[in-house]
Amino acid sequence: MEKAEMRFNNGFVTGISFISALGGYLFGFDFAVISGALPFLRKAFALDAWWEGFLTGSLGLGCIIGCLIAGKLADRYGRRPGLMLAAAIFAVSSLGMAIAGNLTIFVLMRFAAGIGVGMASMLSPMYIAEVSPASIRGRNVAINQLTIVIGILITNIVNYLLSNHGPDAWRWMFGLGFVPSGLFLLGVLWLPESPRWLLKVGRDNEAQAVLSKIGSEAFVSSTTDSIKQSLSGVTGKQSYAAVFEKAVRPAVIVGITLAVFQQLCGINVVFNYTSTIFASVGANLNRQLVETIAIGIVNLLFTLLAMRQVDKLGRRPLMLIGSIGLAVTYLLLAYFLQIKAPAIWISVSVLLAIGLYATSLAPVTWVLISEIFPNHIRGVASSVAIVSLWGAYFVLVFTFPVLAKVLGTYGPFYLYAVICFLGFLFVLKRVKETKGQTLEELEQQFKH
Repeated sequence: MEKAEMRFNNGFVTGISFISALGGYLFGFDFAVISGALPFLRKAFALDAWWEGFLTGSLGLGCIIGCLIAGKLADRYGRRPGLMLAAAIFAVSSLGMAIAGNLTIFVLMRFAAGIGVGMASMLSPMYIAEVSPASIRGRNVAINQLTIVIGILITNIVNYLLSNHGPDAWRWMFGLGFVPSGLFLLGVLWLPESPRWLLKVGRDNEAQAVLSKIGSEAFVSSTTDSIKQSLSGVTGKQSYAAVFEKAVRPAVIVGITLAVFQQLCGINVVFNYTSTIFASVGANLNRQLVETIAIGIVNLLFTLLAMRQVDKLGRRPLMLIGSIGLAVTYLLLAYFLQIKAPAIWISVSVLLAIGLYATSLAPVTWVLISEIFPNHIRGVASSVAIVSLWGAYFVLVFTFPVLAKVLGTYGPFYLYAVICFLGFLFVLKRVKETKGQTLEELEQQFKH
């Protein structure tokens, strides 16, 4: 009888999940716009390999600051105010990059954009996880990844359409980010606060009002009891030192390692340096930009597949398949680049890598990070993991142009293949399955 009463308002939960996930769209925008803009920026700012890497990676440095800000904001003021601030930063930085008169201003604005990306990359999946029932949590958190890839695809298409509009086309590429930023800000105004945060700060009536919109009375009662039990004995605000206490250390190690692996696996070199990769085998600018669109389409299709599988097949099998599959694919890509094979073989290898990543490391890492940390430190623990992720992103994209200049464009992909194999071994040994369990049940599981 109790199971029959445990009903959920799937329409409401999906709706607020999509609004929160608009932060992912802006993440995808800032992520993809650089790939189409780099051929123009190289000329506009006379970039060498070092500056090309630093300009691209400056987004990641901003993301680190954004995560640190978001972690404190999320625990002190709630998830919703942080999402609003992220949207505002996106809007201002988009216009700032568009009107930048020199390289210094542009890099500072891209750094500022990274602050917004970092905040949204932490708060959007966290918020979705906290408002979603266990049975659909994986799918809903993966909505965030879906909006990221939609942002990437639309941005790549816009870049292609703008590419013939003269040497200042890059200004329009960046400036158009103001439009989705404004829509995101308006959407966040409609969101309720996270019920888990409300209970944590003693606002029980408000929490139960939100939970009653999500599910039946049985769901409200069960969820309220389990959250309060997980928070019992927790006093005061949590510091970053609490993240490394012995009781939560196993979960933190898993979260940080998966976050770093998601970046050092190398796929964002493919996203950010598509033009460089295809230019190395003689492809012209038009072909380079067409390839970015193909990457966006494959990324979207396989993300939709991942959303169907993450709560069915599970998190762990998808991570294992993706990591070993990427290792093999990178070996092929490196070989084809080394022998300067026809562009079609490069394209097939790149698209296969994107497909594998989109069904595994891309969505599942965010799902796991949003799931495995205890309620009382979820904000600061998530920020530590995602700071690690963006630090790894900076290292990856900053070093690629330099490594490619020294080793050849193919060289770094042999290194990424080794990293993916090591990641496969880590998942095999340390990552536990989380599908179908409440956040409070997972809290107990990851203590062991």
